[in-house]
Amino acid sequence: MDIYELIKHRQSDRKYDTERPVPPEAVERILEAARLAPSATNSQPWHFIVVDQPELRDLVAEALTSPLTGKMNHFARQAPLFIVVVEESGNISSRLGNVIKRRHFPHIDLGIAAEHIALAATHEGLGSCIIGWVNEPKVRRVLGIPKSRRVPLVISLGYSLEEEKSKRRKPREEVISYNQYQAK
Repeated sequence: MDIYELIKHRQSDRKYDTERPVPPEAVERILEAARLAPSATNSQPWHFIVVDQPELRDLVAEALTSPLTGKMNHFARQAPLFIVVVEESGNISSRLGNVIKRRHFPHIDLGIAAEHIALAATHEGLGSCIIGWVNEPKVRRVLGIPKSRRVPLVISLGYSLEEEKSKRRKPREEVISYNQYQAK
């Protein structure tokens, strides 16, 4: 599948085949795609934790839901595995850029790495969902992540049971202009 077909087919999947485990070789290829993601000044401010042990997986799934959010993220309980994205400190150039440009480059970098994971999962025939509603203290406690680290994203992976969804996107003329900003 070429890259444009891959992008077209990638979607957030929220229903997984609980009887079909994700092959370890596929997980390794997906992690390599994430490891190779670009980052500001090549700082690579990430650490990826694969959670596939059932007891830990259940505890992580629990940390993705909340009584405040109703049923949001309850699908995570059926995900065969998670990749927990941990924000590490950027290198000195990235940290300096954060101050000078008033922009937190690791957030951008982690987003790029997360999408590499999602696209690689699609290529492997797997579904994924990038989840940003995370009870960080609980995930840190369950996985032994130091308090000094952030956990901005958790990605669920598994064989999807969902039909491919049609993409609802704004028209091109609303989101694209050339040579100057032109709002529609």
